[in-house]
Amino acid sequence: DAAAMLTALVGPDPRDPMSTPSADFVGTDYTSFLDEDGLRGARIGVERSYFGAQPGVDQLMEDAILSMAAAGATIVDPANISTRVSMGAPSFQVLLYELKADLAAYLEMSGRPNGMATLADIIAFNEADSDREMPYFGQETFLEAEGKGPLTSSEYLVSKELARRLSRDEGIDALMEEHQLDAIVAPTTRPAWKIDLVNRDVSSNGSSGPAAIAGYPSITVPNGYVHGLPAGILFFGRAWSEGVLIRIAYAYEQATRHRQAAKLLPTLDLANL
Repeated sequence: DAAAMLTALVGPDPRDPMSTPSADFVGTDYTSFLDEDGLRGARIGVERSYFGAQPGVDQLMEDAILSMAAAGATIVDPANISTRVSMGAPSFQVLLYELKADLAAYLEMSGRPNGMATLADIIAFNEADSDREMPYFGQETFLEAEGKGPLTSSEYLVSKELARRLSRDEGIDALMEEHQLDAIVAPTTRPAWKIDLVNRDVSSNGSSGPAAIAGYPSITVPNGYVHGLPAGILFFGRAWSEGVLIRIAYAYEQATRHRQAAKLLPTLDLANL
């Protein structure tokens, strides 16, 4: 389904300059990459920096490595991105600047619903209705973003270039070139966790960051269950490597058949547990 949707969606968007190179891929049938033998001969790097968050997830990943090797893949283990941590700070600065600018653009495109035109308007609305809008948590990230300047600010431009270099040139690209990899794998994240009023939304140790910061493709498929909670495995790689990733991820999915049909469970009354 994802391959068929990508086939239909691929192409440049005149409102998004970053999508211009995708014109070269218009007409690509991504379902043609669905090959059950797609792991054979593939070189897969294991990003172990994302292990350690949950023992059950780690064991599923160890099993996945064995399954990929049995299906004909060459495993490079470990294959860690040396800039994984350092790319975080500049990318967060980019997020703050772009949150402020892009939210204003979105509100303008949407006709300024309910008079909302800027992030400052939303902050003011939340403060005026704080009992309803913020009964438990604040809006610290909104406030931090509101303090940023325009997208011409030197801090933004420097942070954007640094995040690009650390995630691409010195990150994913460097690692894949060094080991001649077709894809990198890591646990997608740990199993679902509860959000409470003390710890809030705790860090998930998710592995989607490097590809997301670089603007590179990634794909997650089922990787088993931990105490009944689903876990995933993430495959990511170079720019425009969607076809390669679909081939590898599909082959893994077919070799392991981890997915189970979801069950509709009654809502738990957590307050009375």
